[in-house]
Amino acid sequence: MKTLAELNAIREEMEKTVGFRQETNDFADDYKYHVLVCGGTGCTSSGSIDIINKLNAELEANNLTNDVKVVKTGCHGLCALGPIMIIYPGAVFYSKMSVDKIDRVVSEHLINGNIIKEFLYPEMVNEAGDITPLSQTPFYKKQHRIALRNCGKINPECIDEYIGTRGYEALNKVLTTMSQDDVIKCILDSGLRGRGGGGFPTGRKWQLAKDLVKGGQKYVCCNADEGDPGAFMDRSVLEGDPHVVLEAMAIAGYAIGASQGYIYVRAEYPIAVDRLNIAISQAREKGMLGENIFGTDFSFDIDLRLGAGAFVCGEETALMTSIEGNRGEPRPRPPFPAEKGLFMKPTILNNVETYANIPQIILNGAEWFASMGTEKSKGTKVFALGGKINNTGLVEVPMGTTLREVIEDIGGGIPNGKKFKAAQTGGPSGGCIPAEHFDVPIDYDNLIAIGSMMGSGGLIVMDEDNCMVDIAKFFLEFTVDESCGKCTPCRIGTKRLYEILDKITKGQGTLEDLDKLEELCYYIKENSLCGLGQTAPNPVLSTLRYFKDEYIAHVVDKKCPAGVCKSLLRYEIDPEKCRGCTMCARQCPAGAIEGTVKNPHVINSDKCVKCGACMDTCKFGAISKK
Repeated sequence: MKTLAELNAIREEMEKTVGFRQETNDFADDYKYHVLVCGGTGCTSSGSIDIINKLNAELEANNLTNDVKVVKTGCHGLCALGPIMIIYPGAVFYSKMSVDKIDRVVSEHLINGNIIKEFLYPEMVNEAGDITPLSQTPFYKKQHRIALRNCGKINPECIDEYIGTRGYEALNKVLTTMSQDDVIKCILDSGLRGRGGGGFPTGRKWQLAKDLVKGGQKYVCCNADEGDPGAFMDRSVLEGDPHVVLEAMAIAGYAIGASQGYIYVRAEYPIAVDRLNIAISQAREKGMLGENIFGTDFSFDIDLRLGAGAFVCGEETALMTSIEGNRGEPRPRPPFPAEKGLFMKPTILNNVETYANIPQIILNGAEWFASMGTEKSKGTKVFALGGKINNTGLVEVPMGTTLREVIEDIGGGIPNGKKFKAAQTGGPSGGCIPAEHFDVPIDYDNLIAIGSMMGSGGLIVMDEDNCMVDIAKFFLEFTVDESCGKCTPCRIGTKRLYEILDKITKGQGTLEDLDKLEELCYYIKENSLCGLGQTAPNPVLSTLRYFKDEYIAHVVDKKCPAGVCKSLLRYEIDPEKCRGCTMCARQCPAGAIEGTVKNPHVINSDKCVKCGACMDTCKFGAISKK
């Protein structure tokens, strides 16, 4: 593709198709219905491909293939309700679909035009039984989608559909009307900060790479090595809108004077890898990558490099070392990558979500982006909501949205009427935010001030049944396993931290151990080589700061207040509630429950393995853990 005219011709044709997929659409289309089925990892694992195959077979059997367009999309956000199907016009959202429901969808909805209310996403049906527009449901109402704007709306394996959403228009604008300095100034003025965790100003990073070294080979890298437990933001963008990353990387290449880009993506993301390969091939075919893009003298290409799943390769210098074919270990800084990065050439590295914002900033202007968010944290942020939350999934909200809004309004609150206890942000590098900070606006600086960090966007919610000492131990165990071992403070220090936490959860800790724990945390932070070690103590420090009473209970009272740490648990049977049904004794794998039929039973603590099978089995609520 050599000219804007060719790009516009495709866009005008595809705008009808993509525009038809609006809640209130004013676009005519060749099809009567568009049926969008989520093809992201979550829904695929729940059988969405079988649903698509069944749907296509039923459409053919009913001679509807010319009336109904079936589209495999990326993630819609509500991962816990998959497989998800959305039918346009009307944005009719069917959740928890299965193959055996397809006959009714075809016969009742696609043939007779009747919405099947029992299949609907529950929040679409109000108390009066009327249907609420999807955009007005609590999960979507407070979201503002920029990075996720196309996810769940387009076919990610079709470049023409991306072009139909003004795709590659920003690249054309940059190459034909803007200088390198113009592009960098736009990104600087927007206030965009890196969404990978550090929050460094994106425009500043690009400016350094352009100015520190003039001319010569330079590189643009994308960090898609998302390794935080509970994080799946970048994966979902790559699965649902891969071309946005390619376009943004090409814009970055033009801005700093680079001709080659690399996307470093973990091999455990097979759907994302497949769609990236398809997207790169299509972009080359259309002339969006390669030589003389849009007839200019700018040439840029992108290649993939697969990671083996090492968490440390999320650190920029370790990632670049891995791309070079070496073991992924961090390098001392300075020199920084903007001066000597990949193959010791000037390099910029941003993560997937950061790149996903770039084309929209170019098209809509820096002021548009800067109008959202807070004074020092502009724009929106994507979070992967997980843990003890009703609406597990992806959300994108303006910076400054409070934790309460994300968890209660968008996330639907805590299941089973439990109380909110804490939220972990930033994964193993972050900290736990307690209920006392439930109304703190979420942005980079506020989270650091309360002992956590933004990180890449994982947000794990915990309720009263979570033990905060056990949570800290979980993240330390992860960090110990993922440390590359290059520096002693991280390699040995995190191991010692884990051992102290393990000792505490087994009821063998002392008050002196708590002092050692805190002292060791600060030593590791101050002396580790890279960000992995420097932030590894954060989960321990934040839980010590806000939940020290739980640590003291483990050490002094030899009790786990949440009833999680097995070594400190004791199961008891209330003789007044026990009916002597013997069910618990029959389920006990250790033979620890004694008693006769119709008489109260007792648990032999010496034999009890604390598996909880007895408590799960008892129908009379006679068994409790202390």
